[in-house]
Amino acid sequence: MKLKEDLNPMLLLLFHLMVWIYTTMTFLPAYLLSWVTTPRGGFYGSEEERARRAKARSVLGLPEGPYRAVSSTKRLVTSLHPGVDTLDKMLQYTARRFPHRDCLGTREVISEEDERQSNGKVFKKVILGEYRWLSYKEALTAATQLGSGLASLGQRPKSNIAIFCETRAEWLISAQACFIYNYPMVTLYATLGGPAIAHGLNETQVTHIITSKELLESRLKAILPEVPRLQHIIVVDKSPSTWPNSPRGISIHNMAAVRRLGARPENATRERTQPLPSDIAVIMYTSGSTGIPKGVIISHSNIIATIAGVAEKIGDMCQEDTYIGYLPLAHVLELSAELVCISHGCRIGYSSPHTLSDQSTKIKKGSRGDVSVLQPTLMAAVPEIMDRIYKNVMAKVEEMNRIQRTLFILAYNYKLEQLAKGCSTPLCDRLVFRKVRSLLGGRTRVLLSGGAPLSATTQRFMNVCFCCPVGQGYGLTETCGAGTICELWDYSTGRVGAPLVCCEIKLKDWVEGGYRSTDKPHPRGEIVIGGPNVTMGYYKSEAKNQDDFMVDENGQRWFCTGDIGEFHEDGCLKIIDRKKDLVKLQAGEYVSLGKVEAVLKNCPLVDNICVYANSDETYVIGFVVPNQKHLLALTGQYGIRGSWEEQCNSKVVEELVLKVITEAALTAQLERFEIPRKICLSPDPWTPETGLVTDAFKLKRKELKTHYIEDIERMYGGK
Repeated sequence: MKLKEDLNPMLLLLFHLMVWIYTTMTFLPAYLLSWVTTPRGGFYGSEEERARRAKARSVLGLPEGPYRAVSSTKRLVTSLHPGVDTLDKMLQYTARRFPHRDCLGTREVISEEDERQSNGKVFKKVILGEYRWLSYKEALTAATQLGSGLASLGQRPKSNIAIFCETRAEWLISAQACFIYNYPMVTLYATLGGPAIAHGLNETQVTHIITSKELLESRLKAILPEVPRLQHIIVVDKSPSTWPNSPRGISIHNMAAVRRLGARPENATRERTQPLPSDIAVIMYTSGSTGIPKGVIISHSNIIATIAGVAEKIGDMCQEDTYIGYLPLAHVLELSAELVCISHGCRIGYSSPHTLSDQSTKIKKGSRGDVSVLQPTLMAAVPEIMDRIYKNVMAKVEEMNRIQRTLFILAYNYKLEQLAKGCSTPLCDRLVFRKVRSLLGGRTRVLLSGGAPLSATTQRFMNVCFCCPVGQGYGLTETCGAGTICELWDYSTGRVGAPLVCCEIKLKDWVEGGYRSTDKPHPRGEIVIGGPNVTMGYYKSEAKNQDDFMVDENGQRWFCTGDIGEFHEDGCLKIIDRKKDLVKLQAGEYVSLGKVEAVLKNCPLVDNICVYANSDETYVIGFVVPNQKHLLALTGQYGIRGSWEEQCNSKVVEELVLKVITEAALTAQLERFEIPRKICLSPDPWTPETGLVTDAFKLKRKELKTHYIEDIERMYGGK
């Protein structure tokens, strides 16, 4: 876990002497203070001592469980606030408590301009101003007016309505309007392809859709003839106010106009149908790592239970917290996180991956990105984004002069040791890591990670350099995003924490894969999640519901995740495999594709990787998106010239990269049969827009296989 120390002995001695003096001077005050206070959400002591504390236990005493959090062994938690059992009540509750508190913030666009790059490409750059805020009272009014306006346009309670829009304040206002007026909300990723969008809209039979001007023109307009039931399109942008070229039979409205319609006295006084806890709140279409997207039916009570479970793990949330929203709101991770913030009166400032930091692609050089302006205290991220941050910072470290690099490495390793003891390092944080921490605004106190496994290396890096805990969690759309979250004071890696107070988890034997609850030293098996957060099933897919969902004798719903986990002595869960990712090679060895990918993504030369194996073959192959900076440095050492595409298509370069990857795999103690024997380099990154990864940056294995079918045949056929 430590960074390699190749340092001047005298400088090393001087550093350790300074640390010894500082530690001696601060030991007594820190020791006395530890008797009267504890850090946020935890207590002092070594990592080993804290790890032994039970976080969950098997309520029946059986190795397979079910396991519950120690604070909810008698009863699972179903709500956060008494009497607030639906999502319309939640916003009303918060608006009563904090009517004038900032709720939803959007940065003002001052100017846009085209910037020509040296390669001839033109990028659009923006200069942004300060955040403009809606208060909780204003957000509630906006949502109520929009819901009333939609009713005036013929939208009926318990009739589906779609949101197909980028993450922004209007998205959440639209969602709250749907919750208030009991319109089941169909969510679609902004990056879905035309057939997937048409499938979702037709399957749910929507007549009204809320979208943006850009998505209407770039994605939606082309498929409108394939969606015959659609009657009304509500565009969230302020302009234009008229749409002369609207398709025949479809009316297009501005959101502002619909709100004005809803604010008319005759419409505002119309009686509304309040939702019940069991009513459908969301039909969430997954981005789909395989096949056609599935609609997951989520009730009000499912989300309310999830909010209670997540809030208990984060702790100390209040109206002083600020959250930055930039992940897709059509993803359960972002939607759950923002609704947890709403339930506590936090501020939510909106961003996008293109404007997030000072170095983001759409931010004009010299301008400030959204995190620098907003300075959030709470943030969610998928591992792909954290991996990029880690690699970018470490690349900057390599560019430092010898003294700067030495101090950084010494401070990093020193802090790593102190974290293991349960101690803080305010001097290092202030003198060494302050600049790194400023990349996320400088005030972040909690980072939530979900959507995919986070590597131990990246997690440790975020803990050390950003001076805040990373709450790695585990959940699925089918469990409303809830499952487990690590304790914020628990700096152990590779685990996803104990079950949330709103759910319980048991292990089901998977004999074919060799996983059983009787395994030693830890019980293992397929993870099955039960509780009030488990959703109502898949929309119009009874066969799939019977395969993946079940109801026990007490009426509680359970979901079979397909993930393989093991429970540790303290009740924490570790994800060790996935049924769909396990491939049996010709010689009988099982290869966990996800495990191999997680290990190899730590290699600086690898930006992304997909491992592939055919059951009738004897070895593994891989598709690699190389890190451009590291690859050019490697090929430069060997005098290899050519464009980026030419180098990625070079057999010589493939062999060089394969050698580096193999060394990294052996260092990480992968088995020989797990290491790719042949690879293919991709000059283009995999983004949701390419259709090769989901919006949470999970690999779409089916699409990747189709995309690289010729390379697969070459690597296996020896062509």
